[in-house]
Amino acid sequence: MSRTTLTRRGRLAAAGLAAAVAVATPYAATHAAEPDPPATTATQSTLGRAPTQHGQIVSLMRHMSLQQKVGQLFVIEVYGRDANNVSDTAKAGNQRLYGVDTPAQAIAKYQPGGVIYFTTRGPDNIGDAAQVATLSNGLQRAALQQRPKIPLNIAVDQEGGALVARFGPASGATQMPGQMALGAGGSTDDAARSAEVIGTELAAVGVTQDYAPVADVNLNPNNPVIGIRSAGADSAAVSEIVAAEVGGFDDGDLSSIAKHFPGHGDTGTDSHYGLPEVTHSREELEAIDLPPFEAAIDAGIDAIMTAHVTVPAIDPSGEPATMSEPILTGLLREEMGFDGLIVTDALDMQGASATYPPDVAPVEAFLAGADQLLIPPQMDTAYAAVLDAVKNGTISRKRLDESVYRILEHKLENKIFESPYVDPAAAPAVFSNPAHKADAQAISDRTTTLVKNDDDLLPLAPGAKNVLVAGWGVDTTAGIAAGLQKRGATTQVLQSGTTPTDAQIDAAVAAAAGKDLVVVPTNNAWQINPATGQPTPASVAQTKLVKALLATDVPVIVTAMRNPYDVTSFPEAATVLDTYGYTSHQLESLVRVLYGEVNPSGKLPVEIPDLFPLGHGLSY
Repeated sequence: MSRTTLTRRGRLAAAGLAAAVAVATPYAATHAAEPDPPATTATQSTLGRAPTQHGQIVSLMRHMSLQQKVGQLFVIEVYGRDANNVSDTAKAGNQRLYGVDTPAQAIAKYQPGGVIYFTTRGPDNIGDAAQVATLSNGLQRAALQQRPKIPLNIAVDQEGGALVARFGPASGATQMPGQMALGAGGSTDDAARSAEVIGTELAAVGVTQDYAPVADVNLNPNNPVIGIRSAGADSAAVSEIVAAEVGGFDDGDLSSIAKHFPGHGDTGTDSHYGLPEVTHSREELEAIDLPPFEAAIDAGIDAIMTAHVTVPAIDPSGEPATMSEPILTGLLREEMGFDGLIVTDALDMQGASATYPPDVAPVEAFLAGADQLLIPPQMDTAYAAVLDAVKNGTISRKRLDESVYRILEHKLENKIFESPYVDPAAAPAVFSNPAHKADAQAISDRTTTLVKNDDDLLPLAPGAKNVLVAGWGVDTTAGIAAGLQKRGATTQVLQSGTTPTDAQIDAAVAAAAGKDLVVVPTNNAWQINPATGQPTPASVAQTKLVKALLATDVPVIVTAMRNPYDVTSFPEAATVLDTYGYTSHQLESLVRVLYGEVNPSGKLPVEIPDLFPLGHGLSY
């Protein structure tokens, strides 16, 4: 795959990286010069960066010890909602990972290049806006107490939508629709605005990097880890959405990270729990998987995240992309001309850790071409392994300095050195900005897809109705019911989770008697277990619930709240909608569409095999 134009990053990064490496390392006087690294589109350019910024990087690197340079490669998680004062639970988490009590102590111990915030996996970093801003300031203060003073990248996974949103509704952050919803809407303006809102809010609380947008093209209906995290199955459409989001994040003063290179969309295994294989040929990769990443590069993306997937068409050895030099250096750097940061996906995922011991994974990923090593499962082991690899020559000093240069360059370009702190008192107003909420609702309104309306049940006529809302999701069923009640309906809610029991199904059928309408939200009621080839228990149970309700004499509306393939399990359903997520705005949009307050305009961004083509969608 060749490139005929330089990327924004390539144009900016042209100033003699090799020269910087030669003068920056404090070991130059005692170590013989090593061969230049492989030339890339960026390093071959005759254009250069501002001498002042280049000089800052060189000066910083001259004052960094080998240990500090190695520390800059790592992005770690920390436990607690404050840098210095944490709960006993958080203290135990930090002790288990790092042998220290507080986040600030972890920063002082390793002097890492970055920190990533989490909620559900244990670190519990995210409360409200003021708290997160205070935490960010405390972490930056801990980093800047070291010498030389190098601020942190503070990252988070905030993809949009209800699936991967670390800043959820409880934080007060605006819940923008996710990628597949944006793909259904088909508007690059909406995609850009969504990213700008997310970026603006994250920047207000001290986050400097978002691990978004997802650039995967979701071709596999049974993909267990991507699905609605992708904008769809059409590579060109996904590319347009991704490029727009890169610009939107930039407008929101936040650095974005496209993921998961070279593409995780046509896989049947979750790389959190196994090692998927991408079976595409080189031609298919160039036609399907790579264009969104190239579009991100052309749009000026700062960083790209790797995937824990094997790609035999590029690397027949079976190495995961994260540890593959042909993929990271050969393809991404040399062929595609990307000279920004390459960030690994989390190294504690089974796609990496099941194959590579904790002292091997970080070294192999770095040798393959990665710059930042995300969440090693054993930090002491990983740090020591990389340090030893540099000392014994497995990793050259020049190669180390090359990545450290990129990391420092990134922080300077994104003004983290200039403005490492935020105002905790101002952050809540950014989160609660009415314009953000209004835009989230308006964009969501343009994404809901009406798949079937065979009986012309929709739009619903105004007036009192007696409605049963039965199916998946405590918040989902309650949110739908609340929207119906606002429009005069009387509702009964029977929430039955992802795997309704026979007793719950019988109760729903009984409750449907005498109702004017039944609304059934589903969540992956089509899914197949890749190990057995059979429907999952959740799929079987939800399908049984839908079919039982369809067998009553009451009109039934089925709405797929996650992946849009659910209709394949009950093609006889006459009225089917897809929302691609279940934020409060998406629930409101659904009800608006039901009543005709919004004319549905979303189009399927994926094919529903044997039923509906990509681009299908009804309107009133």
